Amino acid sequence: MQEVNKMNAIEVKHLKKEFKAHASRSGLKGAFRDLLTRQYKIIPAVNDISFTVQQGEMIGYIGENGAGKSTTIKMLTGILSPTSGTITVNGMNPHKERERFAQTIGVVFGQRSQLWWDIAVQESFRLLKKVYKVSDKDYNEHMNHVIHTLDIGPLLDKPVRKLSLGQRMRCELAAALIHNPKLLFLDEPTIGLDVLVKLKIREFLKEINEKYQTTILLTTHDLSDIEALCERVIMLDEGKIIYDGGLKPLKEKNTDGKEIEFQFLEEVNIEFLKQLTQALNVKWSFDGKSQIFTALIEDHDEKISSLVKLVVGSKKIKDISIKETSTEEIIRSIYEKGMVI
Repeated sequence: MQEVNKMNAIEVKHLKKEFKAHASRSGLKGAFRDLLTRQYKIIPAVNDISFTVQQGEMIGYIGENGAGKSTTIKMLTGILSPTSGTITVNGMNPHKERERFAQTIGVVFGQRSQLWWDIAVQESFRLLKKVYKVSDKDYNEHMNHVIHTLDIGPLLDKPVRKLSLGQRMRCELAAALIHNPKLLFLDEPTIGLDVLVKLKIREFLKEINEKYQTTILLTTHDLSDIEALCERVIMLDEGKIIYDGGLKPLKEKNTDGKEIEFQFLEEVNIEFLKQLTQALNVKWSFDGKSQIFTALIEDHDEKISSLVKLVVGSKKIKDISIKETSTEEIIRSIYEKGMVI
């Protein structure tokens, strides 16, 4: 059976966004001159980026504060117009076709609400239903499933101001899906939420992605969200894309190796362990407080197996564990060290 080619939900080509900022001159004389003639400097927020997102993909869009993530999202949703370059989202120009375009996207910003603060949640839903011109039939079919899955039925009669943060975020997500959009932009959707609410939201996002082929672009500082949902990540630094690809290859390429921790039932000398594993090129360290010996070795199954076999065969073991380097540690290291990807 021939595979059907998926359409691109997002196409970005040579996208730039620059802001003009006032440049103050120093000293009293400079202050007087600023009153007469102002000087400006150009600050690039997004600097010549290009990428595509296929329909049905879930993409993690990550970077440090000031990297250009929010500016990109604002251009992709039509809030800002680019300085140069082209954007096509759901086959449209987001800035020029805003009314028609808004019918095809959903947006959830963790710090902003699209629900009316003083009225019941279901009244906000009804208002949004009218805004998006959703029929009663489509609303009932789709939203009954959304309300049940997100477990917000008991919240519908409550004013938004009386909801906890976790309850409000689940309602915000439901509100963004009233018109069953093809594309969902999520900006810090789980910020400040407890683990159980995060898990519920993640499971729901997976479900709508599978059921409706909803494309999801996720920006977050919580990399556990990225790991749980996205196979592909786009990394920004100073307005430029420094990585666009799979999360797994990114981890493999930027991990020094595996750390294997040993605790022994008998006294062991670190020099003995170094001598024992010399052929495997292992770096050993010892924590006297916890009495844990740590071996840093290349992430290679056969080498790890040989190491464990040698150590277990020579000394009595109390405990052994293999420590995975977290995605958060890897990405922090990339930004701190300026590593080339």
